[in-house]
Amino acid sequence: MSTRIAFLKGHGTENDFVIVPDPENVIDLPAAAVAALCDRRAGIGGDGLLHVVRSAAHPEAKDMAAEAEWFMDYRNGDGSVAEMCGNGVRVFARYLQRAGLVTEGDLAIATRGGVKRAHLAKDGDVTVGMGRAQLPQGDVTVSVGARSWPARNVNMGNPHAVAFVDDLADAGDLYSPPPFSPASAYPDGVNVEFVVDRGPGHVALRVHERGSGETRSCGTGACAVAVAAARRDGADPAVTGTPVTYTVDVPGGRLVITERPDGEIEMTGPAVIVAEGVIESEWLETSVR
Repeated sequence: MSTRIAFLKGHGTENDFVIVPDPENVIDLPAAAVAALCDRRAGIGGDGLLHVVRSAAHPEAKDMAAEAEWFMDYRNGDGSVAEMCGNGVRVFARYLQRAGLVTEGDLAIATRGGVKRAHLAKDGDVTVGMGRAQLPQGDVTVSVGARSWPARNVNMGNPHAVAFVDDLADAGDLYSPPPFSPASAYPDGVNVEFVVDRGPGHVALRVHERGSGETRSCGTGACAVAVAAARRDGADPAVTGTPVTYTVDVPGGRLVITERPDGEIEMTGPAVIVAEGVIESEWLETSVR
């Protein structure tokens, strides 16, 4: 007899996720199973999967359990493991609220990129403390076809290459990862953002997410873009003592990114749960054979 596994579907600025609640970490989710669930034709469909586990029950999060009760075991759409997902954190927080596990206000969420602070506002938006950006030294180039652009190397707990272009169409179809050099800059691959200006403190992007392809939004990517744009524009809150805020348009909506003088980056945007149901474990087992 087959059993059933509960799931939900949610999105943050149309960066969408399959959500699998599993407080005690008893559901086996190998890469093939995650990829099957995220398949948009044969599965539920999603850019990634949010595996909801109590920190104390997961070997990668036990050390964070005293600080954050819940661990976001995030997987890319191809089943690979990722350090962080900014939009995913917002949707994760919204799920916890929907499930009655947290209420409006502040909460901590454990991720492979460390403990992230979130705030559930009454207006429905969720703000996430995304940590500090690291700006590795060295020149990086990204390419599309015969064209190449210099890119800013920004690490938000996961790697990003931010390229400023004249037109978002310059990014091409983004079906496959844009080539980059040198290879040593990103030994485990990279998220690539192509960015145009919309006005003062206002940019727009398209992104190829490592392991997922082009997505409608990328939270860590929006943060990386805001930092890269600020430095390009000569703004560094650590130097001026004044916060810098950028509005970042993504294909699926809009995010507001603020970098504070202490280096902390905050991202604010919507998070929506759109459906819930059950997965037939028999189908899942068959789909990964």
